[in-house]
Amino acid sequence: MTDAKSQRHRAIATLIREGTAASQENLAERLAALGFAVTQATVSRDLEQLGAVKVRREGRLLYALPDQLAPATISSDRLASVMRDWVRTIDVAGNLVVLKTPPGSAHLVGVALDESALDDVVGTICGDDTLFVAMRDSASAAAFAELLRNGL
Repeated sequence: MTDAKSQRHRAIATLIREGTAASQENLAERLAALGFAVTQATVSRDLEQLGAVKVRREGRLLYALPDQLAPATISSDRLASVMRDWVRTIDVAGNLVVLKTPPGSAHLVGVALDESALDDVVGTICGDDTLFVAMRDSASAAAFAELLRNGL
């Protein structure tokens, strides 16, 4: 990354953290006032590279950086509902729990598992109708599969 780009990214991050970055055009104007010659397209690319997203705060849409976002969590009741509604089969392969869903639905289950912050779940990989849940070890995979089969 060039020095100018790095400085621009730091400036954008500072403006976002101030809580007043409402639009790409607004950011471009404020960057220009700081001496950065940018277009809206450049700001758009920079925001994507920084991982900035729009969030609603105090009734306004503003940009936020990933570290400013509260981690999402899902209740055990909601997770049980997602599993019951979308998971068709549950199997174990080593330290992986393999879940099958209807076509196009694996990501729904994966997001629910990721947001549940279960201790032994290391991560998930979702395809179209198959989800691999990586567990810490084969014993935790077997126990987790049984837990899922019993409705959590």
